[in-house]
Amino acid sequence: MTSTLSKPRSTLLITAAILVLIGAAGWAMVHKADAQGTPKVAPGAISVSTAAVKQQDVPMYLSGVGTVTSNASVTVKARIDGQLDKVGFVEGQDVKAGQLLAQIDPRTLQAQLDQAVAQKAKDQAQLVNSRLDLQRYTTLVQQDAATQQTLDATKAQVNQLQAAVQADEAQINFAKVQLSFTRILAPISGRVGARLVDPGNIVHAADTNGLVVINQIDPIAVVFTLPEETFQSINSALRGSQKPLSVQTYARNSSAMLAQGNLALLNNQIDTSTGTVQLKGIFQNPSHVLWPGQYVNVRLVLGDRKQALTVPAAAVQRSQDGTYMYVVGADSSVKIQPVQVANIQDGLAVIDKGVEAGQRVVVDGQYKLKPGAKIIEASAAAAPVDSTAKAGK
Repeated sequence: MTSTLSKPRSTLLITAAILVLIGAAGWAMVHKADAQGTPKVAPGAISVSTAAVKQQDVPMYLSGVGTVTSNASVTVKARIDGQLDKVGFVEGQDVKAGQLLAQIDPRTLQAQLDQAVAQKAKDQAQLVNSRLDLQRYTTLVQQDAATQQTLDATKAQVNQLQAAVQADEAQINFAKVQLSFTRILAPISGRVGARLVDPGNIVHAADTNGLVVINQIDPIAVVFTLPEETFQSINSALRGSQKPLSVQTYARNSSAMLAQGNLALLNNQIDTSTGTVQLKGIFQNPSHVLWPGQYVNVRLVLGDRKQALTVPAAAVQRSQDGTYMYVVGADSSVKIQPVQVANIQDGLAVIDKGVEAGQRVVVDGQYKLKPGAKIIEASAAAAPVDSTAKAGK
């Protein structure tokens, strides 16, 4: 009976010894991996993310919202009254300056021109006859065969007929101009809109709507506003640049650039009701990526800041005393460093004063810090967990 009970007991003891040996071996492997693969973490070190202060060229710009407008817009109207015979354009098409847009019935004005030409011919014939009379009376007066009064009257008649011919010439020119108004030509190149009058209608010079509207869309303009506080920066950039400032446009829902052009206008006064100054950029638009009435985001590039000190914008902290950052020392401790921020854009902060290139600053985890605290990179702090998981596998 006793021998029967001793066999299970010995088996249990052997199994327990084997489990103890396996646990000891696993503990030794884990601690060996930790010692070889991960740095020692100082007691109480706080896990944060840091970045180095970089020195690089940074474009300086001002951002605003703009509206695309036609560089030129013309409402084409009739300059005379008459019946519209035909229309020479298709709605929505591009037209060239000088292209025929519409034709008004020219018959009445053509008849007036013909009448003026005939009147000139009549007056010219009378003028020729009067000049011959003048020559005859001049000879007769020299021979005492005619009176001086008759000669003077003939000279006056010649002068009257010369004036009549000049008036006829002016009337002919006027009639030609009126007749040319029956052919309505495009005053600018651009794209026509909807046709406002159909052929067969009577049009008048006093009509307010006109026949069609032409908008010039290549080149095209973008009008935008910036706060009045930016005026001095813009003015300084304009005075210091030998070429126009660059203007960039972006879609409202995308970071893709649509077009790049030049600043054409800095308005001559600040709008006191809104506290903004109006600007306008001109863009070449062959692909028609910009369209009148479209809202776009606008960047006015003032120039490049050469070799500027930059840090991620998240590193900049604010307090009642101004802006500051946590700077990491050689012993992995942090201190508060006041800084002067020139500008923040595209996730980068441009620093005028307070840090030097190569220094490391905290960009994430500042809320856990205080001056003198020891820190460790978040990636390094996470490494022991990863090693343990790897060893467990």
